[in-house]
Amino acid sequence: MSTLDYWSCSRFADLLRGLPKPEFSNSKGWRDWEKKAKAKYPWRYWLVEEGLDNLQDFITWPARKVYDLECYIKNRWFTRTHALTAHPRDIQPGTWCDVGERFIYCLFNELVDFVEIELASWHIAFSDKEACKKYQTQFWPIKWQSRRRPQAGLDSLKWQSSLKYDDEWLSKEDPNFGKPTPQAENAKEILELYKWWVEKRPKRPDPMDESGWSAICRRLEINEEDYFTFENDDDDQESTQALNLCNKIEEAYNKEDEDMMIRLIKVRHGLWT
Repeated sequence: MSTLDYWSCSRFADLLRGLPKPEFSNSKGWRDWEKKAKAKYPWRYWLVEEGLDNLQDFITWPARKVYDLECYIKNRWFTRTHALTAHPRDIQPGTWCDVGERFIYCLFNELVDFVEIELASWHIAFSDKEACKKYQTQFWPIKWQSRRRPQAGLDSLKWQSSLKYDDEWLSKEDPNFGKPTPQAENAKEILELYKWWVEKRPKRPDPMDESGWSAICRRLEINEEDYFTFENDDDDQESTQALNLCNKIEEAYNKEDEDMMIRLIKVRHGLWT
């Protein structure tokens, strides 16, 4: 339920309370407003913030139960927020994959879903009509919609990356004034991890091709998975060098994958909408 769905945030509530509630503010602004509202009209403040909320809870109880059931069905069988899943392009359904190998695919597939579906939907929901035309979607978010909108997710991350501490949060004398907020830092990291997985990692050369082992196998007409002592010393030496280089490339790739997984774990608390 969004803020606008609460009766205590309506125009009627502002009239009843006697002091309009700010549409946006920081933590200090909300504390100051609450203190002022309680001091000016204590009875009217209680009537709106307590009485109106309790009345809404009582009247909307059946609708909220239906909504809870809808959320359960959606989360259980559609978005499956209780599970980490790998995309079929990375792990074909029905094929065997060791746990250690599944980690990176499941983690980064979830990151992609977060950016392209969850974050994109959130960004569209708070965008104007013109922005929604850009993303070729309806102005209103569809509850069951899980359509991918990569550009909307990327635009959200770019916007979040630009957030800085300004005079609404800090005084200009504060050493953090003008610096990126924690939300901005998280967004920059998420964007970099997303681009690495989607753009950079798929372009990594195959270790067997890069080391020359594939070319040797084709020339000698052997299987790439086979390695044995060649009768020709030159071929034996060349193949050994190629395999050693192949192993180094694979180790470098594994190290890069591990480093990026660690970075993703560290930024996990920034994956929310």
